[in-house]
Amino acid sequence: MGEAAEISPREAEVLELVGDHLSNAEIGARLYISVRTVETHVSSLLRKLDVPDRRALARCATRRTRPDQQRPAPALPLRLTSFIGRQSERAALATMLKEHRQVTAVGPGGVGKTRLALAVAADAADEFADGVWFVDLVPVADPGMIATAVAEALGLGEQLGHDMAGSVATALADRHALLVLDNCEQVVDGAALFLERLLAACPQVRVLVTSRSRLMVPFERVYPVPSLSLSLSLSPSSADYGEGGDDGDDSRDRHDSKGTVAGGSDAVALFIDRATSVGRPLDPAQYEQVAEICARLDGMALAIELAAARYATLGLDGITAALAHPLRMLTGGSRAQDRHRSVRAALDWSHNLLEPADRALLRRVSVFVTPFTAQAAAEVTRLDAATVVDGLARLAEQSLLAVTFAPDGTRYRALETLRQYGTDRLTEAGELHDTQARHLHWCLARSAELVEPRADWRARFDRAADELRAALAWAESRTEQRVDAYRLARAMAELAFTRHLIAESQQRYEQAAALATNPADAAAMFRHAAAVAACRLHGDDMHRLNLAAADVARGAGYTVAAARDLAAAASNAYRFSSKFVTPLRPEEADALIAEARELAGTDPSARAAVALAEAGRTLTHAIGTTHTHSTGASTGTGTGTTDASDGATHTAGSSSGSPGSPGSPGSPGSPGSPAVQEAIASAERAVELAHLEKDPLAESAALDTLAGALSWAGDAFAAAATARRRVELLVTVPDGSDAPYSPYGPAGTHELIEALGEATEAALGVGDLPGARQWARRLAEHPQLAEVGHRATGWLLVADTLAGDAEQVLTAGLRFRDAWQRAGSPARAVLGPPAAAMATIHGLRDDQEARRDWSALLAQVDPSPWNTHGYGAVFDALLMLHQGRPEAALERTAPEPGQVRQWTTWIWLHWYVALRAEASVLAGAPDAAARLARARTAVAGNPVATALVERAAALLDADTERLIATASAFDAAGCRYQSARTLTLAGGDHAARGARALTDLGLAPMTTP
Repeated sequence: MGEAAEISPREAEVLELVGDHLSNAEIGARLYISVRTVETHVSSLLRKLDVPDRRALARCATRRTRPDQQRPAPALPLRLTSFIGRQSERAALATMLKEHRQVTAVGPGGVGKTRLALAVAADAADEFADGVWFVDLVPVADPGMIATAVAEALGLGEQLGHDMAGSVATALADRHALLVLDNCEQVVDGAALFLERLLAACPQVRVLVTSRSRLMVPFERVYPVPSLSLSLSLSPSSADYGEGGDDGDDSRDRHDSKGTVAGGSDAVALFIDRATSVGRPLDPAQYEQVAEICARLDGMALAIELAAARYATLGLDGITAALAHPLRMLTGGSRAQDRHRSVRAALDWSHNLLEPADRALLRRVSVFVTPFTAQAAAEVTRLDAATVVDGLARLAEQSLLAVTFAPDGTRYRALETLRQYGTDRLTEAGELHDTQARHLHWCLARSAELVEPRADWRARFDRAADELRAALAWAESRTEQRVDAYRLARAMAELAFTRHLIAESQQRYEQAAALATNPADAAAMFRHAAAVAACRLHGDDMHRLNLAAADVARGAGYTVAAARDLAAAASNAYRFSSKFVTPLRPEEADALIAEARELAGTDPSARAAVALAEAGRTLTHAIGTTHTHSTGASTGTGTGTTDASDGATHTAGSSSGSPGSPGSPGSPGSPGSPAVQEAIASAERAVELAHLEKDPLAESAALDTLAGALSWAGDAFAAAATARRRVELLVTVPDGSDAPYSPYGPAGTHELIEALGEATEAALGVGDLPGARQWARRLAEHPQLAEVGHRATGWLLVADTLAGDAEQVLTAGLRFRDAWQRAGSPARAVLGPPAAAMATIHGLRDDQEARRDWSALLAQVDPSPWNTHGYGAVFDALLMLHQGRPEAALERTAPEPGQVRQWTTWIWLHWYVALRAEASVLAGAPDAAARLARARTAVAGNPVATALVERAAALLDADTERLIATASAFDAAGCRYQSARTLTLAGGDHAARGARALTDLGLAPMTTP
């Protein structure tokens, strides 16, 4: 391993975070760099440290960046093996890869496909601007997990709203990269489906596959990997010594006793190299005998390595004699069949030379699909610990196991061909079932250990995950293992959610539900799966799973539980309508509520759930649109109607459609109407019932509906207090990135993310900038939003812009734009406010090029009236006033607040009214005094908006003392920008102080009208 390579300080930072098992998006957010930059650094580190994949890179990181964790003393010296020969094969495969988008190197196990693919990939590295990425699929037993394995190798996380395959395709859509998928044979069908989707979406990506059989996909071209060449020439150095092989070992040259490289026959060169490595160099006079041995082994690389490993003890004569008998059976059949048989014969021969205890050890450790420790082997094989340690060392000496190193000690692994051979031997010995069962129990114990939160939790999970998945794949179809399979599926669901593998989490919860023997457990698993689906933005799945839980509960006679599930299905349809591809029809929701009410009886918890569903229905009828809250505008995880691309509806309980719709002013559902008051009363009743039941999640959901009703009624302060009450109810729920469990599980995570977004928006609406920035920052740092930085940072950008913190805005803006582009540059109204904020902050900095760039992005993501008449007018007016253009600001806010109420309710009304009043004064509008009077009443209680109005009044009255006093009010409200602006407007010595304050904020000087 090339650990002497020079790495830059930034690469060292990236390497340390790779060692912490962070994704590229998480590393980018931590270091404030783009994901593409992270990818470049990781690709460079792979080359510099000469390792094949991200897992090996993480191990390097531990040794380099944590000197307190010393490299463990190996049980055996690490075998450093070189890549031998295959010059013509490398050239042919490389040429094919240049001409075709997907090439499959096919051949039997042991022919050397992996090493050849690694060598070709290394040769081609400079031709792919976005890197070469190696993915080992040996541990993948479930075809549905291929995308997860690829994502891990690439350092990707799951994009909300996509499955993992979609997340990978989106991330690679514009990348020029080479993907090497190694050992696809056990998941051929899954690999074919994955690659068809990937290559169709990623025109610059090429894929090199190794497999025992072709994938049969449209793009595929097949390269049959031949055996090593057998012709012998003693001329120096036609053998090529290249990159490391399957074990990720370093390359080094081997020379014969005369100082010349053994050449001509790649097979002979390989034998000589491996034989020399065990301490007995060969004389050139022996090369002919070596050639005969290699010919008997059909030039199969693995068979040759096994034979060479015995050279130190048997010598060439002993190897020749031992091979003579089994290989005499190799007659007839095709060449490919002969090659299969030659490897099997070599394996049989090597196996038969082992002591009985070592044979038992070799076959029993074949159940491990990932590197394992001696302790793990002892537990699963039920052999004496000392016997296991000694036996593993002997097996490694004979090239039957490879030795690898990890932070927690020496580990062993078998190449896939050897592992499959061991499995065959287990079957022949009648030990397969018992050994697999012990492996399953061992995996259950590991899953239980992962409950404990530790600093290295991610690394521990990543090391264990493939082993747990393999055990579950074996157990799920065996009736006698159903109880343990259920336990493991449930554990994997919980662990995967914590690791932010939320698609897998949903899959495992559904798997656990199918395996559960107790209906109560099955229903519970369906409920958890529904909550995970909500986190994934899959409303239809959420609804399906809620109904599945109800069906199970009802079928088992658990009528109260069924009532709660049916009510949840209805209320979630109201709260999260834009998560649905197929919205729930009103009559379907009515039927669910009616059945839930009937089943609930007098049970308090069920009545609370029904009350929540009824409150959602009442609010929907009151405002004439499906009730959704505002969180979708902040995160996209609760989508809300803010996520609708046409912008026709938006925030919590706010109006929808065009003027004249049921929710517009003056309609039957207008603020103050009996229907709205009934919605408030209904929501308050749901809150009360949930509170009495001491159910924080039910209470949070009811508070969400209440906040929407209060917002629609025009009571912004009551709505904000309700949103704040909601988030304060939930913030005690642990949501740290490495805490394995939340007391409330996925449902608690979902509610908390929703509540943080709603609280941020509500605080902005009433001028609580410190509160808004607090909740927005927590939202931006939430680990479940790591891969959707454009959603995570959206309202933080807005809050920081209104406060005037340019440095913070520019930093978060990098993450926003980078994540938006990685997500495929979606056009969503939810992204409009942060884009407008970024355009404004660049305008305030007088960076016109950047402002035009962000303005173009804004026009792309949200051309809706919400932009035109709502937040867009607010941000434009803010900038126009800074630029000394009050007439333009007055024109931009020309509509009366009542005319645009449907676009300003909840967040923007106070800002709109206050800025409109100030523009009137500075532009010299004749009705400025009247507007000020109305504005003072409208914004009463909002500290920022009140200070804006009072400053405008002081300017109208030319009262410098009152004007300066508003600067303190702005400072107290956390709005440093408006404080600096006040000083500038005051003129004289104050203006110089104001200019300095603006400079300190990173903003350009203000132009006074």
